[in-house]
Amino acid sequence: MTTSTLPSAAPRGARRLGAATLRRRSAPYLFVLPFVVIFLAFSVYPLIFTARLSFTNWRGAGTAEWVGWGNYTYLLGSEAFWASLGNSAVLWLLIVPVQIALGVVVAVLLNSAKLRLRGLYRVAFIVPFVTPLVAVAQIWVVLFDQQYGAVNAVLGVFGIPDIGWLTTSAWAKPTLALLFLWKTTGFIVIILLSGLQSIDSSLYEAADLDGASRIRQLWSITVPLLRRTIMFAVVLQTLAVFQMFAEPFVVTQGGPYNSTTTAGYYLYNHITRGDLGTGAANSFLLVILVMVLSLFFVRMLRAKD
Repeated sequence: MTTSTLPSAAPRGARRLGAATLRRRSAPYLFVLPFVVIFLAFSVYPLIFTARLSFTNWRGAGTAEWVGWGNYTYLLGSEAFWASLGNSAVLWLLIVPVQIALGVVVAVLLNSAKLRLRGLYRVAFIVPFVTPLVAVAQIWVVLFDQQYGAVNAVLGVFGIPDIGWLTTSAWAKPTLALLFLWKTTGFIVIILLSGLQSIDSSLYEAADLDGASRIRQLWSITVPLLRRTIMFAVVLQTLAVFQMFAEPFVVTQGGPYNSTTTAGYYLYNHITRGDLGTGAANSFLLVILVMVLSLFFVRMLRAKD
């Protein structure tokens, strides 16, 4: 009786062992399955849908008309498209170099052990970044109003006539750049501060013994060792500047005379007109442009390593 049951007992044990092994091996995949599903649903599928949409003429309803490369050739031949890229490029020049230089200086000051209330100052610098952008933009509209703004009121005390900060092409971009600088510089300072804290303090001690000044230490030690962090900040802010939308939308509505119609705002105009196919093509051209700029900055970094 005992010997007759052995052949059936062994397969049942093997099956239990095989099921346990299968559950153990499949457990990691079950844990990552929610992320994979969300990633496919909200990242991969929209990307594929947008890529297909960029080759069609679709207004959001009805059948999409296939136009091939028509949307891309239209954009590449459009003066308004290139003007929006030019506006974003000018804003980049007004924002990123100033922000990186200012961020390095502020981060060095906040990293100094001699500075009292360092924690308070760090919180103060990050507060603008966490403040809602629309609220800050509305405050900017009030401050820089040509007739009733506080900025012109202060300048009037010194005999300076009213300046059309938001109504003239010459001043609209610098005003938007100033808003962007005030809003995001604190975030860049925190990034650079984290890079500073990874630098060995013995390097500065050796420089002190050699008689190097603070400026010399900043240029010869801090900046070279922060190069990777600085490049990361440059790439990050390049993405932000070329995607800038809320600032011109709230403050200038793209004016005056489209002088603040950024690449992101120009893309929004296609959506409001229901021209979704051209908008999709526009978004892909921006993606390509930002990728090229990012690779350029990374290549600059590798060239010096």
